[in-house]
Amino acid sequence: MTILQSLESYYRRLPGVAEPGWSPEKFGWSIVLSRQGEPVDVEDIHDLLGKKPRPKLHAVPAAVKRTVGIAPNFLWDKTAYVLGRTAGEGKRTAQEHAAFVATHLERLAGHNDEGLAALRRFLEKWAPERFDAPPFKPEMLDANVMFRLDSDRCYIHERPAARALVATGQGGAEEEGILCLVTGERGAAARLHPTIKGVEGAQSSGAPLVSFNRDAFTSLGKEQGENAPTSEAAAFRYGAALNHLLTRDGPNRLRRPVGDATVVFWADASDAQAGEAADSFFAQCFDSDNLEEAQAYQIRKQLDAVAAGKPLAEVCPAIEPGTRFHVLGLSPNAARLSVRFWLSDTLDAFAQRLARHHEDLRIEPAPMGWGAAPSVNRLLVNTTALQREYKNIPPLLAGEVMRAVLSGTRYPLSLLSAALVRLRAGDNAESGWHAAAIRAVLVRLNRRNPEISEQGETPMSLKRDHANPGYQLGRLFAVYELAQRAALGKVNTTIRDRYFGAASTTPASVFPLIVRGGQNHLAKVRKDKPGWATLIERELEEINDRFEPRPDGIWPRSLRLQDQGEFAIGYYHQRAAKLSNDKGEAVTADDLHETTDHEGAE
Repeated sequence: MTILQSLESYYRRLPGVAEPGWSPEKFGWSIVLSRQGEPVDVEDIHDLLGKKPRPKLHAVPAAVKRTVGIAPNFLWDKTAYVLGRTAGEGKRTAQEHAAFVATHLERLAGHNDEGLAALRRFLEKWAPERFDAPPFKPEMLDANVMFRLDSDRCYIHERPAARALVATGQGGAEEEGILCLVTGERGAAARLHPTIKGVEGAQSSGAPLVSFNRDAFTSLGKEQGENAPTSEAAAFRYGAALNHLLTRDGPNRLRRPVGDATVVFWADASDAQAGEAADSFFAQCFDSDNLEEAQAYQIRKQLDAVAAGKPLAEVCPAIEPGTRFHVLGLSPNAARLSVRFWLSDTLDAFAQRLARHHEDLRIEPAPMGWGAAPSVNRLLVNTTALQREYKNIPPLLAGEVMRAVLSGTRYPLSLLSAALVRLRAGDNAESGWHAAAIRAVLVRLNRRNPEISEQGETPMSLKRDHANPGYQLGRLFAVYELAQRAALGKVNTTIRDRYFGAASTTPASVFPLIVRGGQNHLAKVRKDKPGWATLIERELEEINDRFEPRPDGIWPRSLRLQDQGEFAIGYYHQRAAKLSNDKGEAVTADDLHETTDHEGAE
């Protein structure tokens, strides 16, 4: 099933969505009219529940599609059209207001409904200069406004006479026209597809999901919607469903975009309650950062049960067995929207793949602040984003990672590259986030291509006999850093700060320098902390025995990308390793921070 077919089908199951000829629009102001057409008040109808007032969504007669022409909406619009006033320069505000007035005087002529008659009288008497007097407010400028008749509880566009007028404008039954590619039924062709609003980073006025606004997108001399015939009814239904899903803070949308992709999701369920249960389960799995710790661990427990072979319907009885589920990621693309990813499968399959994703990320010890089930967003911001800011997550990489998680395919190698780049740029290799992401890439790569690695699966925890040269070099690097710390204590620039990038890519060029400096550090440690010197020399001897003689020297001249990833993992494992001192006590490199006298680890 295609994206449009899934959305069109979803619309038919949605209660309370916009009817044909209507669309949800944002409003913060309503002009209250007397029956004589005089403005008696301006109502502030913003949503005041959040930190700052936000416009509310209201279903109004469908918004017209504007390009460069002047086209007024019916019974509502922004202040430039309705009142002839704007906060900007307004070079054509007078023409826009004149078009709004002319359209409404023509369509409202002869109607005796009190609300419609009051609006007609208001437009007949209105002059833009009156905006400077009460009850109008400067903050209204350029916002959408609608009307309400004084003493009425409903807005003018909601009155039965107004609804009948909107229906008349929609026309009667569909004419015999094109064969719709979405429904397979015949109907009037949609020349322009609906505007989709709510995608982060896209135009505030909305952007179409389907558009043919360049000659390169057309064929056989056809224009606009003729290139992919879709009926007006199907176009309206999929547009209304998608706009409903994109409602901010709604239950079918992830709170934070993944990269630049706004993610929406929906279930094909037999009843609303089962659909809501499926939507809630998916949202908690992928928005786990917003859950309480106990809830996050509960979700992880449920995913582990699914991974062990238990049906999701047994884990969450409210979810129907075999529930079909759809996930869509949309990103801005100039005047249009791009589909960053689209996946459709059973919710059981998605749960199993997400559980596999968390299993592939496992590394011991757990990274700092790891929690129960970190989201894809938190993984990316901690491993690929400059200054660990969500806005700096590479958008294409985020889409590829999300697709890999949902489809169970291998992670993109660009995730490995990005994590290594951040480590070389100075990210904290001790945090463990980069090591976890790198291990997941390597594990899934080797699982699907076992011939790539001759050393076996990348270990989850310290594996001293792991034969990968990058892994052993990472361990060796961590031990020499330990020697520096034991000798000098806390310093401004460690060997990790100075040599990590070069050591993980071209070991032969820097390891001789590291070894030479390490010998000097060990000489000092032998005098001040002989116990630590014994531990460090024991580790160095064990690691060096793992290297096989090479004709061009001990150290490889360069490491391939996968081995650079193994280097980072080996460093993390060794950095967190527990070593046994002469008293049989387990100590780690962090214990050096607590060593203040000459006994050290004796």
